[in-house]
Amino acid sequence: MKHTLSVLVEDESGVLSRISGLFARRGFNIDSLAVGPAEVDGISRITMSVQGDNRTIEQLMKQLHKLINVLDVQNVTNTPCIERELMLIKVSPTPDCRSAILEIANIFRAKVVDISTISLTLEVTGDPGKIFAVQQLLVQYNVMQIARTGKITLIRESKVNTELLKKSSEYNSNNSLYS
Repeated sequence: MKHTLSVLVEDESGVLSRISGLFARRGFNIDSLAVGPAEVDGISRITMSVQGDNRTIEQLMKQLHKLINVLDVQNVTNTPCIERELMLIKVSPTPDCRSAILEIANIFRAKVVDISTISLTLEVTGDPGKIFAVQQLLVQYNVMQIARTGKITLIRESKVNTELLKKSSEYNSNNSLYS
């Protein structure tokens, strides 16, 4: 199962190296990693996605807590969160395909950030599912380059799980009296 960990660390040289070293020593691959300043000066938030069972992830979290400069570690996998990712994707469309790509961009609220006679570059922001969907649709248009940030996440203070709401509304719309 894929887990999402949110780690608060002090901004000190070598912190990320110690964390990645811990993962490497234990034979874990980090699927996604995003690091940036947190809400307090001198503190950074690391968001990472890692494969593993619950027991293994618990052990990994205990090991992370022991590292120097690590302030907090949370497994937010089953916590209602806001998740976002950024992708830049450059495609090389034929002239007759440009309008189809622009339509996809419009549907997914992507921005055209560069255009030339040989390429079109889109900026897509959203949850990982949206990023995956756009990428899958654009594969047919000769993808030249992709750059993705990795997932970032913050816990929803409202504790409302929007994924459950989506599933509930899909269930209700599919089983309504008017279908």
